[in-house]
Formats: sequence, structure tokens, C-alpha cells
Amino acid sequence: MASHKSALKRIKQTESRTELNRMHTTRLRHQMRKLRTALDSQDKAAAQATLKTTLALIDHSVRKGILHRNTAARYKSRLTHRFNALA
Repeated sequence: MASHKSALKRIKQTESRTELNRMHTTRLRHQMRKLRTALDSQDKAAAQATLKTTLALIDHSVRKGILHRNTAARYKSRLTHRFNALA
């Protein structure tokens, strides 16, 4: 266990940051799952409403450092392509 004040502070900071990262990741995965189920059910109205919030959340995750920007671009491209295939 750490004995220096600074090391103890870093441990607390790491724990709180890990918890926030886990929260953002879980929120993103749930939102993407919701969009995929809307796309699978061929419900265009629900998919359109969910797509906008999902893309915004993906962009938010990039700003927070949860996702790499290329990974986010790939997710957005694939989800948008699937949505456009509904039409």
C-alpha cells in the first residue's frame, strides 16, 4: 500500500476516474444496443430518434477519451449505413 500523501491521492483519483469511465462506457453500450434492436425490428421512427442520440453519445465518448476517434467513426458509419438501408 502507498504511504506517501501524493500516492494516496493518485489512488483515489484513479478509482474515481475508473468509475466514471466505466459509467460512460456502459451508457454508450446500452445506447448502441437500443439502436441495434430498433434497427433489427425495422422500426424506422424509433431508429431515427435513437440514431441521433447515439451518434451524439459516440462523439461525447471521443471527447471524454472513452473511444478512439477512428473507432467512433467506424461505429457511426456502420450504424448510419444500417439505418439508411431501412429506407
